[in-house]
Amino acid sequence: MELPVRKSTRIPGYDYSTNNYYFITICTNDKKCIFGKPNNLNMLGEIAKKCIMRISEKYPQVIVDKYAVMPNHIHMILVLDGKENQRNPSITQIVGQYKMSVTKRIHSIGYSEKIWQRSFHDHIIRNQKEYETIWLYIEHNPTKWEEDCFYKEQPVV
Repeated sequence: MELPVRKSTRIPGYDYSTNNYYFITICTNDKKCIFGKPNNLNMLGEIAKKCIMRISEKYPQVIVDKYAVMPNHIHMILVLDGKENQRNPSITQIVGQYKMSVTKRIHSIGYSEKIWQRSFHDHIIRNQKEYETIWLYIEHNPTKWEEDCFYKEQPVV
C-alpha cells in the first residue's frame, strides 16, 4: 500500500534559522487534552511550560517572546536573534528538542502514551501588525478556549 505524500508547509528555499520572529503551534497526539485546563495546568502541562522556559537556556540566541500552554496544543512566538558570528538553530531543531524534552520528562513520571502529533505549524511573522495580532491571539487564547479551532470537548487527562 502506498502512503500519501505529505505536502510540506515550509517555504521552499527559506532558511528557517534566519533571524526572525516565528509563530509556532504544536499539537498533542490526536489532539488529546493532556495538559489540564487553560490557566489551570496539570502536572503534564507544567512540564510543557517549564520546557518552554528552558528553550533560551539551551539556545541563548532564541527568545521565547510569548507562549500559551493549552489543553491539547502549545503556541509560541520564537525570536531567533543570533549575532553575526553565531549560527542559529533552525526552527525544526528547536521544536524537535522541545518535543523530545517534554516527552522524556512526561514519560519519566509514568505517562506512557504518545505525546505529540507529527510535525508542527509555523508562520514567519512579517510585520508589526501581524506580530501584534498573533501576540494578542496567544494572550487571549486561554480565555477563548471553547472558541479555539483545536477545542475538543473531552475529559481532561
